[in-house]
Amino acid sequence: MCGFVGFYDAGTDFDHAAVVKAMADAIAHRGPDSEGFFNDERVSLGFRRLSIIDLEGASQPLYNEDDQLVLCFNGEIYNFQELRAQLIEAGHVFKTHGDGEVILHGFEEWGEGLLGRLRGMFAFVLYNRETGRLFMARDNFGIKPLYYFADGDVLLFASETKALLRHPHFKKALNRKRLGHYLCIEYLPDDETMFEGVRKVPAGHWLSWQGGACEVVKWWEPSFCPQEGRTRAEEAGQIAAALQESVNAHAIADVEVGCFLSAGVDSSLVANETSHIMKAKTFSIGYGEQKYSELEAAKTFADAMGLENYSRGIDAETFFASVPAVQYHMDDPLPNPSAVPLYHLAHFAAEQVKVVLSGEGADELFGGYPLYQEGLDYHPYMSVPAPLRKAAGALASLLPEGTHGRRFLMRGAHPLEERYRRLEYNYTYPEALALLKPDVAAEAEACGAPWEAEAPLFTEVKAHYPGQGQIDEVTAMQTVDILTWMQQDILLKADKMSMAASLELRVPFLDKEVFALSRTLPTADRVSKTETKCALRSAAAETLPPVTAKMPKIGFITPLAQWMREEPYTTMVREKITGPVAEQFFDTAQLGRLLDQHVSGEKSNMKKIWSIYSFVVWYEQFFGDSDLAA
Repeated sequence: MCGFVGFYDAGTDFDHAAVVKAMADAIAHRGPDSEGFFNDERVSLGFRRLSIIDLEGASQPLYNEDDQLVLCFNGEIYNFQELRAQLIEAGHVFKTHGDGEVILHGFEEWGEGLLGRLRGMFAFVLYNRETGRLFMARDNFGIKPLYYFADGDVLLFASETKALLRHPHFKKALNRKRLGHYLCIEYLPDDETMFEGVRKVPAGHWLSWQGGACEVVKWWEPSFCPQEGRTRAEEAGQIAAALQESVNAHAIADVEVGCFLSAGVDSSLVANETSHIMKAKTFSIGYGEQKYSELEAAKTFADAMGLENYSRGIDAETFFASVPAVQYHMDDPLPNPSAVPLYHLAHFAAEQVKVVLSGEGADELFGGYPLYQEGLDYHPYMSVPAPLRKAAGALASLLPEGTHGRRFLMRGAHPLEERYRRLEYNYTYPEALALLKPDVAAEAEACGAPWEAEAPLFTEVKAHYPGQGQIDEVTAMQTVDILTWMQQDILLKADKMSMAASLELRVPFLDKEVFALSRTLPTADRVSKTETKCALRSAAAETLPPVTAKMPKIGFITPLAQWMREEPYTTMVREKITGPVAEQFFDTAQLGRLLDQHVSGEKSNMKKIWSIYSFVVWYEQFFGDSDLAA
């Protein structure tokens, strides 16, 4: 696990070696063990290493046999030994025993076709010194990040945006026009970031840069292909076998491996499978407020399974004090409160291990979110002609709030791509525009509503299922979640919070072989009206205690709503959301009223308030006088 930076810039008005060193220093937390650099007249590359495999060798940049290709790579390739054997048989000569070198020789042998052969999490850049071509790629699911900034004949790229700020030709500006989408969704669902001009190479895409021409091409995309005919018991057995094999692959390391452990089924399955390979330590985080803490349940599970468990609690003071560091490491503002305990959990685990396995991805692949259950309710209703549904919705809107069926009919008047709940996960679109200052609202409105931004995704997803009739709503939501929510929230915070602690986080559920199985599960075996992750829970029931296998989806909950009603935190929050930074973009009088409603108990506005608080703190890190960004 590492981080890399680089640029294509023929300018002579700055010291290339010094700049790429400064860029690499900005992400030193991703790789504190060593550094390496490459410079020629066009391209500079920088690398920071966290040594996991081949500790003494495999330093980067790496070079092929004739030094024509140069590689910087972040991630792990779990089938590198198999690929290495194939490449040696084809005549390639290896200089190291690490996994990164298979990318070099694999690209020589198979070109872009290499990507489909890789099993792992990765982002990498390859530079061809003879042709001047830069080739970058990102793994199937977007587990590892990759950012770039293109301006004329200049291309900057890095594992984290903060490194780009160190380049003299980077133009730092806020992407104001996307503030409306941020308020509604809490992240940007496409390749843009909140830095104007900085983009993400999307998951399952590669980027080619040569002679100032930039091309971004999709090489993989998720799709489900349900297969009938298996019993639930057969599915459970296949899931257990696939996860066991994936955990075996993900546990390969030359350093100690641990596991994150909550009370949920996903991390419990991973920890249990890991315990069959090694005596792995497990790590849990919680709070003094018992109703928000899973520490007791995690310890009970660990004791029952014979796992060594280490736990730590955090309080409100610790939580609020770490928000600036959390938002700085996130690169883009992310108001998901669970990022804060994850930040502390990663630092806690890093005191003892260098690698942890975690349960991210199971919900998206196996149907773990309660919102998918809504898709079961609406799917038959969507066969009613749209004009009739719209008429029913209009009539329902005239009924008093709280009337049975009113919300169903009003929402059912719209197709899934307009009522997909993540599109107004926080503020509604009208609320977001009303909260923004008029000039900012005008820019945001020009970008369109959130559903206009994601509608093409739904169209694309549905196009994958010709001959099957209309794709069911559960499958559509799962697929779009994999393409948006999972990348821009779940995996973003997993990578950034773990790497902030110089800790490698691996996700065995997000494995190409596990996905190959999960995509074949019928919708009814993913989610029902009474249960989520149906088949996965059946697999869990074979090895885990019943209370764990049946544990409902809770999420990484925090007592934040309660803390925001207590001093001194109410005052801290008010100062941020009504202060000088907030005044540049928002109607702070409205924000003050939202906080008053929350504090009085009239209405819980925690999510809405916290999104503004998080944005302001993030803005201070990157556009203010923060010591972190200096």
